[in-house]
Amino acid sequence: MRLTVAQALIRFLSVQFTERDGVRHRTVAGMWGIFGHGNVAGVGQALLEAGPEAMPFHQGRNEQAMVHAAVGYARVKHRLSTLACTTSIGPGATNLVTGAALATVNRVPVLLLPGDVFATRPADPVLQQLEVPWAYDVSVNDALRPVSRYFDRIWRPEMLPASLLQAMRVLTDPVDTGAVTLALPQDVQAEAYDWPDELFRERVWHVRRPLPDAAALAEAAALLRSARRPLIVAGGGVRHAEAAPELAEFAAATGVPVAETQAGKGSLRWDHPQALGAIGHTGTAPADAAAREADVVLGVGTRWTDFTTASGSLFAPGARFVNLNAAAFDGHKMSGLALVGDARAGLVALAAELADYRAPQRSYGVAGWRAVTDAVLGDGDGPWPPSQGEVIGALDAVLGDRDVLINAAGSMPGDLHKLWRSRDPEQYHVEYGYSCMGYEIPAAIGVRLAAPDREVFALVGDGTYLMLPTEIVTAVQEGVPVNLVIVQNHGYASIGGLSAQVGAEGFATAYRFPGAGGDFTGAPLPVDLAANAASLGLEVFTPGSAKELRTALAAARTSPRPTAVYVETDPARPTPPAEAWWDVPVAEVSTRPATRTARTAYEASRPAPGSRPTL
Repeated sequence: MRLTVAQALIRFLSVQFTERDGVRHRTVAGMWGIFGHGNVAGVGQALLEAGPEAMPFHQGRNEQAMVHAAVGYARVKHRLSTLACTTSIGPGATNLVTGAALATVNRVPVLLLPGDVFATRPADPVLQQLEVPWAYDVSVNDALRPVSRYFDRIWRPEMLPASLLQAMRVLTDPVDTGAVTLALPQDVQAEAYDWPDELFRERVWHVRRPLPDAAALAEAAALLRSARRPLIVAGGGVRHAEAAPELAEFAAATGVPVAETQAGKGSLRWDHPQALGAIGHTGTAPADAAAREADVVLGVGTRWTDFTTASGSLFAPGARFVNLNAAAFDGHKMSGLALVGDARAGLVALAAELADYRAPQRSYGVAGWRAVTDAVLGDGDGPWPPSQGEVIGALDAVLGDRDVLINAAGSMPGDLHKLWRSRDPEQYHVEYGYSCMGYEIPAAIGVRLAAPDREVFALVGDGTYLMLPTEIVTAVQEGVPVNLVIVQNHGYASIGGLSAQVGAEGFATAYRFPGAGGDFTGAPLPVDLAANAASLGLEVFTPGSAKELRTALAAARTSPRPTAVYVETDPARPTPPAEAWWDVPVAEVSTRPATRTARTAYEASRPAPGSRPTL
């Protein structure tokens, strides 16, 4: 069959399927794109020729945002289906880098198809070509290599089939997945070639559920049976594997309490008898108390990041770890016993090994913590402006069990981790692997495309909103009814608080005019984000009381249009403080008193050498 390289690419992608547990999905269910001279004549023409049935297309406004939308889509699809992103060479391609890093850090599959320089080199340099005198095969797309799980450049048509098969291998691998980049020289995209019919046959990529080794299972069961204070830490792997029901059954049968990481939050309903809530620096008091006392910890699908372990200070030095994880790399962390396998299959197998086991029962003060959070979340009749916790409380009251709440950066991920009461495994959608400002709005579009039966709310601070609001236009254009909650606190409030804590005195973290000394201490900037959102086509609600806030959220939830609810918050009423330490080093020497005071506090608070478990 004679097709151009770009036409062959689209035709191949249109017949790739992923299967797990007997359910098939299109591996690449659609494509986002912005066209320029590097891809308009190749991939652009191929998409037009193939039509939307072969490859649905979404018109993006910012290349980074396109990748965020694809990540949001793929996460809701449990990494069994994703979206591709096509860009021109040059700025369009390099704009992909941040999104690619986010996808790879979170191990979520996305396919990136940036245009590239001419393979035939008719002239050097061509527009947007980076000249590297010592290596003429380098282009700006090489910036994507370190943030991609697979990278190839298609210099000749003959290279395409093998590269496509490798790309699909990575996109469908639960362990090795992330951003996949196929750089496409613009002349090669338009070049015709006689392709074998075999390339375009339907392929099904089976995603297996491997069982942990039997000997390791027996050893893990024996270790758990010996525990006096066991604890389960549920990570994102529980949700990727759709193992939430098995986790709930395991916890109920064994009586082992469960704490959740940011990626794992929602693995267990908030009111499950064994639920302790969030763990780590942004954790709840019950979960962190259980972690400090635990003698055996079963980690399920967690990478053991510094927030989860409180920079390695949370668990007692003598604690022993069992790590059920699809990735052997993560299974061996914390000097743990590695149970390498699928989270769902592994929990079922481990439950069989522990059929007659019941953990010693302990109380960690869950009822008392819920009373604390009740007060923070409010009852909908509090003062105005609300605290950030009361905004979260209003969302908790209005959202349905299957609705999705999205966030990524600032102080809100920490507050949500502590306070949000998840009722469904997909409800809590916080990207905290990369914690990328600007993720929320495009991710909301991706989530809604993946789950059109779910209402989607993106909780967005003013700093994040100003970082990447461009895909609002896409939501309006395509009629995707996402809902933004824009929280105005006039700057980078989270990092401002951290700046004060570490002796940097909040420098350059507020959105204010310069003061007399040249720093940013003047009046707040007269930026009207509500008017801006309306100008981009959103239906905007501006409540003026706590009751009106809940009414506005309810109206947004039922609106057929994309909406925004705009609310200023009162930073003087903070949420509960951190329950565990986090290592942010303070300047060791300084002429400023605030920094010296912060250094003294830092040295007093950090754990003594040798007091942390081996990571």
